[in-house]
Amino acid sequence: MINHRPAPWFLERTNVGVSTIHLYKTSTSSTRNGAVDNQVKSNSQNNLIYGQRHYDKGRNARGIITARHRGGCHKRLYRKIDFRQNEKDIYGRIITIEYDPYRNAYICLIHYWDGEKRYILHPRGAIIGDTIVSGTEVPIKMGNTLPLIDIPLGTAIHNREITLGKGGQLARAAGAVAKLIAKEGKSATLKLPSGEVRLIFKNCSATVGQVGNVAVNQKRLGRAGSKRWLGKRPLVRGVVTNIVDHPHKH
Repeated sequence: MINHRPAPWFLERTNVGVSTIHLYKTSTSSTRNGAVDNQVKSNSQNNLIYGQRHYDKGRNARGIITARHRGGCHKRLYRKIDFRQNEKDIYGRIITIEYDPYRNAYICLIHYWDGEKRYILHPRGAIIGDTIVSGTEVPIKMGNTLPLIDIPLGTAIHNREITLGKGGQLARAAGAVAKLIAKEGKSATLKLPSGEVRLIFKNCSATVGQVGNVAVNQKRLGRAGSKRWLGKRPLVRGVVTNIVDHPHKH
């Protein structure tokens, strides 16, 4: 059962999470049509980030290019994301909304009542100060995690498990959402973002709502350097490449 004691101070709703979009005042071509969400911060928790190996720039062990148009990536640190959300019946509050270099969706830093701190995928519409909870008898509310058996039909969900207890594996990209369309016997029928209809064990868990950063495909980088930070080199027509740089010209 959920503990109904009064919520601590960090679960009290504040006005700090009001979302606003800052538009650039265009002064150069790189700031034209640019926009920034003032909620997205870069305040990483040291115990939740890990170093990553050297970026390989699309080359194999011999130094031969095996994946073209890769290289020049900015240094990255991996954020450990809690896809299981197994802090059962313990409320948590969204403290920050952050950028994650390894995914196109934003992530949220959650402070739980018991002092635990974890990252989760940012649900669409969630703001700083909102509370979430996982369990079997929790409200059907955006960001809450429940087993499929306890979620009503037609509910939009994301971060769904395939194997019980393994953690969410489906619908984790920015803007991804699936729909629970049927429950029969031990299985639940889900409609995936690709349109595929799939049967999953109905005791597997899922998070209510849609993944945030829906407009990621409308983002304009503004300049070539921003593309290089993402690890993508310029695309060059095959007829004008050097012989050593094209797989068909060796």
